[in-house]
Amino acid sequence: MGNRTILFDTHNQMGARIVPFGGWDMPLHYGSQLEEHHAVRRDAGMFDVCHMTVVDLTGDRVRDFLRHLLANDVERLQQPGKALYSCMLNEQGGVIDDLIVYFMNETWFRMVVNAGTTEKDVAWLKQQSPAFGVTVKPRHDLAMIAVQGPHARHKALPLLPEGLREAAANLQPFFAATAADWFVGRTGYTGEDGFEVVVPESEAVGFWQALADAGVQPCGLGARDTLRLEAGMNLYGSDMDETISPLEAGLNWTIAWEPANRDFIGRPAIEARRGDPANRQFVGLVLIGRGVLRDHQKLFVADREVGEITSGGFAPTLEKSIALARVSAEVAGQCEVEIRGKRIPARLVRPPFVRNGKIRVEL
Repeated sequence: MGNRTILFDTHNQMGARIVPFGGWDMPLHYGSQLEEHHAVRRDAGMFDVCHMTVVDLTGDRVRDFLRHLLANDVERLQQPGKALYSCMLNEQGGVIDDLIVYFMNETWFRMVVNAGTTEKDVAWLKQQSPAFGVTVKPRHDLAMIAVQGPHARHKALPLLPEGLREAAANLQPFFAATAADWFVGRTGYTGEDGFEVVVPESEAVGFWQALADAGVQPCGLGARDTLRLEAGMNLYGSDMDETISPLEAGLNWTIAWEPANRDFIGRPAIEARRGDPANRQFVGLVLIGRGVLRDHQKLFVADREVGEITSGGFAPTLEKSIALARVSAEVAGQCEVEIRGKRIPARLVRPPFVRNGKIRVEL
């Protein structure tokens, strides 16, 4: 038996199929993964993301701490509630985790980290924080529900506390608002608009049920994965890890190289490889022939192995098999995927495949 979120019993009551995921017992789907996927693309769906961890970082030098800790630069965060996506690197330039950090005020930043990496993330934060006098506080008293889709914000807004509704309604993408113990970020992991809502754990079941009553479709891990894959969003542990540099995970855009004197952890290691022609490229693939793209399938040009799929699967919106892959720098146009001993052609494309309900690649 794994860890269970506060919504575990509610998932069972709603008919979820429960599976182990990163040490947690989580819903895979509630009957139809396909229906859940389409609900998010066309209307509104919700996800239990209580297994992820909110970490509050406080102290007079918390901004300096995060400028040293993260590859992206929190100096860009000047408006309260503004969010930033970043990798947290080790000294070798590998990715400890990818995360979102919010600027709340000059002595308080809020971070949301992945479920499977929480223990090592918090240990790393606590190891680095004393030099800056920063307090690291994992908020295990809070729960998080993601509401995603073109109608997600409209359906969720009336269910927020009255003192939070107007601020939440006026949020721009990648901003957050807070009132009392509720926190609403206009962020997500599906390629659709929506909210990620942090609530006191004691209020999570009631909020989930209210969303269901408002017509928001409960969604499991299956739909979450196909949605994020279509959106070209990396999955930690598949697309990158502590052995992979962001330079080879399609995350170059998250590295703030300027100012040149900002000494963030891992900078010397990745700066030494910046622009290196030996760096592998991170690409999207659309299968041309029949079959299903899966993690770890090998890629070939002629008889030469040129890379590997990092995330793959069937894309319901495209009705095609797609993947994210790491390949040699010179590969372009097309390659072949080895599927059950056969080589099937696939076209290289630039992710995302789908954003805001629209297909963004040539099929």
